[in-house]
Amino acid sequence: MNVLYEEEGEFKVGAVLAQNPASFQVESPHGRRSKIRAASVVLSFERPSGAELLAEARRFADGLDTDFLWQCRKGVEFGFEELARDYVGRDPAPAEAAGVLIKLHSAPMYFYRRGKGRFQAAPEDTLRLALAGQEKKRRLQETIADWAARLARFECPPEVARLRAELLYAPDRGKPESRALDAACAQSGLSAARLFERCGQLGDSHDYHLGRFLHEFFPGGDAFPAHDAPAAPADLPLAEGAVFSLDDVGTTEIDDAFSVTRVSEDEFRVGIHIAAPALAFAPGSALAAIARERLSTVYLPDRKFTMLPGDAIARLSLDQGAERPAASLYLSVSARDFSLRGRHSRLERVRVAANLRHAEHDALNGAFTAGERTGLAFEEELRTLWRLAESLEKRRGKPSAGAAALEYVVRVDAGRVAVERRKRGVPLDKAVSELMILANASWGELLAERDVAAIYRVQGPGKVRMSVHAELHDALGVSSYAWFTSPLRRYVDLVNQWQLAGALRGQRAPFARNSEALLAALRAFEVTTARYDEHQRALEGYWCLRWLEQERLAEADGVVLRENLVRLERVPLSVRVPSLPELAPGTRVRLAIERIDLIERSLACSWRSTLGPDVTPSTAAGGQAAG
Repeated sequence: MNVLYEEEGEFKVGAVLAQNPASFQVESPHGRRSKIRAASVVLSFERPSGAELLAEARRFADGLDTDFLWQCRKGVEFGFEELARDYVGRDPAPAEAAGVLIKLHSAPMYFYRRGKGRFQAAPEDTLRLALAGQEKKRRLQETIADWAARLARFECPPEVARLRAELLYAPDRGKPESRALDAACAQSGLSAARLFERCGQLGDSHDYHLGRFLHEFFPGGDAFPAHDAPAAPADLPLAEGAVFSLDDVGTTEIDDAFSVTRVSEDEFRVGIHIAAPALAFAPGSALAAIARERLSTVYLPDRKFTMLPGDAIARLSLDQGAERPAASLYLSVSARDFSLRGRHSRLERVRVAANLRHAEHDALNGAFTAGERTGLAFEEELRTLWRLAESLEKRRGKPSAGAAALEYVVRVDAGRVAVERRKRGVPLDKAVSELMILANASWGELLAERDVAAIYRVQGPGKVRMSVHAELHDALGVSSYAWFTSPLRRYVDLVNQWQLAGALRGQRAPFARNSEALLAALRAFEVTTARYDEHQRALEGYWCLRWLEQERLAEADGVVLRENLVRLERVPLSVRVPSLPELAPGTRVRLAIERIDLIERSLACSWRSTLGPDVTPSTAAGGQAAG
């Protein structure tokens, strides 16, 4: 005896070797033996053989009209053998009965399963809708195939072109346009970006990379929503004397400034003055919502996207010639050894005498260490700040941050790229860095002592993390560290300044330590700024490749980091060099530049020669990977 049975949605046949009440031992036409449940058997037959039955049944099923079968049993439940008997007008042969079963099983829109070998014809309205859906799906598949074929010929259908940004940066794999693009990419062997480029839809390579950032953070445009202008309290006291700032060229959000006053032969009063947007608008205001949405200013080599609107920055930045609200930390400093004798904080207005720039005062770095004078504006004040910074650094027991690291600044002006080494650890950089560390640590301690919540930067044995509790920052050598000094550019600093302003005024702080708004801001800041940093690194890597093209370099020197990874010396790029021989980390090599791909942001180089040891691996780290 042979049986036709269903297994995993398919009909199979086998010769019965043994039979039990609940199961059969069968042998397939290919000789494979297996045990099947008796409940799975839908038809028993002696002849023909199992293989012949399936072949005949499929031929018989191919000749059946599904719609005719549905008309014969419209709206009723039936067994397949009943329908086969009615169809052939007699007891059906096994192949005929099996053919009807196969036909019914293959038409689930027409016939619903109702148990072993039993079906029910679908209601007419339901069937009509199902058939319409099937036809729609068929037409969609034809459309997708047509779009894919046109894309593979480098013709972009307008329906696909309209979704270009989404398809490039955040494709929805369920959309037909995305499925067509995937098919065309597979057929052509090109990436989506390359395919759009061949279709004339990509434009400038920089626009493509910048578009990824804009699509993620500003899909509706980067314009600011409507908001009221910030207004500082009218009763803020005016600070004695004037203050000055020191920033990079191009800085427009001037958050910090300084003042130095000789109060006696034995003492200086040093002021650290931080712009105070927290005094000009409150949590819950439109400007606060804008800052909460953006969380940080984003610096890209050729542009920036500010956290606050331009009109707010213009009213709050510590710009030369203006009087602006500020949170000030005053230090009593010994004129003999520059030790700290005391400190106090206040909210006030400051008069800004000058906005100094590092590039214009760079000569002071060498002059200070050589004990020389240059005659530059605020030279003596800056010298005092540097000597104070030296004392603060020694007291912390930590070296100036990043003094030995290789850091670069990538700038673009009118399409021309400049790559410059960032000077870390030089006197002016150290003066600003140490005073910012002191302000952040001092105000963090103040809020902790008064049990006022703040967002702290914490580093113990592991990596740096953020917390609402004051804890050790081991890398800086301070017991607590919270960001306060960039409130025009970072939302965390603005939140902390709101808390500080409340504490200094003797008022309740806006945020409790368990405030959901505070905790949500902490989490959002970490996630969002990490994504900002990723985009910034990507764009810096792109512009470094543009710099290599701009300088028309055929060769580049670099330093081996490990295995075949080489860091270039003149730009912050690292590249894999498959042809590199086995060399010790720190070895200098010369590479031939073979190919630069601005779309893929990749660089291909080959080893040309070994120049010899130069730097240690510890100072050779860093740079964007390319290629």
